[in-house]
Amino acid sequence: MNLNPDIAAYLQLVNAARANGKVAAMHEMSPEQAREAFDQSSLMMSLGGDDSVEVESLTLIARDGAALAARLYRPTPRQAGMCSAALVYFHGGGYVVGSLDSHDALCRDLALDCGLPVLSVAYRLAPQWRFPTASHDAEDAWAAVLARAEALGLDRQRLVVAGDSVGASLAAQVGTPGGWPRLRVLIYPVTDATSQTASLQRFATGHLLETATLEWFYQQYAPVSGERGDPRLSPLLGAVANPQVPVCLVLADCDPLYDQGLAYAAHLRESGVVVQLQVYEGMVHDFMRMDAIADEAAEARAAIAEAVCEVLGEG
Repeated sequence: MNLNPDIAAYLQLVNAARANGKVAAMHEMSPEQAREAFDQSSLMMSLGGDDSVEVESLTLIARDGAALAARLYRPTPRQAGMCSAALVYFHGGGYVVGSLDSHDALCRDLALDCGLPVLSVAYRLAPQWRFPTASHDAEDAWAAVLARAEALGLDRQRLVVAGDSVGASLAAQVGTPGGWPRLRVLIYPVTDATSQTASLQRFATGHLLETATLEWFYQQYAPVSGERGDPRLSPLLGAVANPQVPVCLVLADCDPLYDQGLAYAAHLRESGVVVQLQVYEGMVHDFMRMDAIADEAAEARAAIAEAVCEVLGEG
């Protein structure tokens, strides 16, 4: 599990800035500071996405009447009278950081790579909104997309759900008998907030996501005893939402969450789920937003696009 040289060089710069006091660890910031820093990191790590993608701002309504911002990325202009398959995306960020902006480039590129619209959803963040708000928002956003699919030119029978980190945890649970996703794309998901695995210790510091930051995220979102074991936060500890929905699982082998990702793959397979597991060697958590640094980000997007097209019968 040796770091990719380009990733290692980037982390060396980050860690040197930390040591010199120029940059604080995320768990040493306020939530507001951490959100700004996370969004700014996209400018350093990403190529910025493709401007040719058509972007539409949307609002989805949650069960309590809250307005959830969303963006619909179309790789090609909408054709009148036709409905397209699409991908619904939930961003990562530990339930505290992350936004439509932080994942804008990734969603643009996924739309182009998959050749399908991508609908990115912004759920409410902690500590202002604690467990289980993000889970409820994800469920409500999925229901809203199903209800508005035809008006948006989307085929509700051919929707894929995807997400990274805690966004993947949310993607692991959405769907109802009235509308299951055709595929779940889970990118280095948080699957067990109670675990103390070897990878959490092995990559505790110096590998972008740190275990102290992960703990800080949990404290912001789920501070009440017992909440971390809830399957809505730790899907590894609960039943699979629908074993008939296949899963494309993307992991980085230098990620504190690596072991729980492998455990979740085993859990899915034991439940009868067809799992396509892809492990990217030398990569760290969040590498999918690092296409300016590592070629593996584009490779992973291409593999996801292939899995999506295979399930949907596209291409």
